[in-house]
Amino acid sequence: MTQDVEMKDRLTPSHSVSSDVSSTLQHLKEIGSLIDTGAYSKEIRRIARAVRLTISLRKKLTAPVIASFLDHALGQGSEAHGRLSVYLPKDDGHDMEVDTATSGSQAPAKHLFLPELEIYCFLLMLLFLIDQKRYDEAKACSSAGIVRLKNFNRRTIDVLASRLYYYYSYSHELTGDLAEIRGNLLALHRIATLRHDELSQETLLNLLLRNYLHYNLYDQAEKLRSKAPRFEAHSNQQFCRYLFYLGMIRTIQLEYTDAKESLLQAARKAPVAARGFRIQCNKWAIIVRLLLGEIPERTVFMQKGMEKALSPYFELTNAVRIGDLELFKSVADKFAVTFNTDRTHNLIVRLRHNVIRTGLRNISISYSRISLVDVAKKLRLDSPNPVADAESIVAKAIRDGAIDATIDHAKGFMVSKETGDIYSTNEPQVAFNSRIAFCLNMHNEAVRALRFPPNTHKEKESAEKRRERHQQEQELAKHIAEDDDDDF
Repeated sequence: MTQDVEMKDRLTPSHSVSSDVSSTLQHLKEIGSLIDTGAYSKEIRRIARAVRLTISLRKKLTAPVIASFLDHALGQGSEAHGRLSVYLPKDDGHDMEVDTATSGSQAPAKHLFLPELEIYCFLLMLLFLIDQKRYDEAKACSSAGIVRLKNFNRRTIDVLASRLYYYYSYSHELTGDLAEIRGNLLALHRIATLRHDELSQETLLNLLLRNYLHYNLYDQAEKLRSKAPRFEAHSNQQFCRYLFYLGMIRTIQLEYTDAKESLLQAARKAPVAARGFRIQCNKWAIIVRLLLGEIPERTVFMQKGMEKALSPYFELTNAVRIGDLELFKSVADKFAVTFNTDRTHNLIVRLRHNVIRTGLRNISISYSRISLVDVAKKLRLDSPNPVADAESIVAKAIRDGAIDATIDHAKGFMVSKETGDIYSTNEPQVAFNSRIAFCLNMHNEAVRALRFPPNTHKEKESAEKRRERHQQEQELAKHIAEDDDDDF
């Protein structure tokens, strides 16, 4: 009796594993049939849905499952099967899985002539190799997929092509070889432009910008961005990435107002689950706002899941807000490694002048008359001639309009003027105008993003059709949300 129980316990795990393999393989077959249907009916949304479903299965992919799916989709002995099977382990362990899961079924002959299914198999293999950390093989597989992709010019393959381009660049980034593929990416972008493949153009433009920015080639990135054709965004993820890269370029070029707008828009449009991307956007946006002389609200640093990552920038913001140069230096030294990793260290060096200006503004508000010697002491200037430096700093702040004061050069004093009523100026009007413009732009973007089913004004749908449509819309929204989560 006990032996029977022990035998059942031993058999249960293997049975569970085999059922998981069978279930994953069955899902992949359904995805393959979805691509098949989408390719023949030329419905791109079906292929996009197939890609979304694949991302949800990514963690369940194993060598036997992929080997069985290749046998089913491409057929054993085919040229495409031979190109991909070399990346799988050389064992016969998956033969049993094929027999149990597929019941000896062979691939239909029509699959041999479907480029969409072949490119999908390349994408599936690439995901598996990256997850297994076999990056060199992933590079070889992605390069072979790109070579194969150049032979096809079909709009139904665009969604798969854009994903393949992304993982082609990502596999080279993981091995530190991004510079090698820059020429290939430029050639692929040119091909996509000639073929009017806008989704691939969008993806490749972002990959090229990332490639340039990785090596700090900001001028070349801006030249490419300014000359590349622009069109309506097809993918929210790619548009968010484009806004982030644009914000980085504008920040380096000292165009802080445009940079702030791009970075904040990227952070707002990014899905909630894309925490890493949103954290990076917020880090750059905080620095840009500090460079503009603004102090970010405390709620920016208290966002859920971001408190720890943004804590160095919170301390930095506090030092800038107080205008304490000594505290600013200590924070910059304390988190130097973090700032270098985030590639914001050079921007933080620029903040020193803002810290001094903030401190000077606080002094101007607090004192109606103060000597330049005391100004140098309060600003903690550590130069050989602090009084002369304080005088030049005060003069520059007066010229830039940061403070409303005059300098008595003979007696060495700074005399502050009485603070006027801000409501007697145009500043409130400008602030209200900017807020109203923001709301109107958001409304216009929302209207442009609306989508309506065809012929809704001609046909009156029944209650059953309405329920069916609502169910399809909910399912589509769920898949889009999952796609947003996985893409970042």
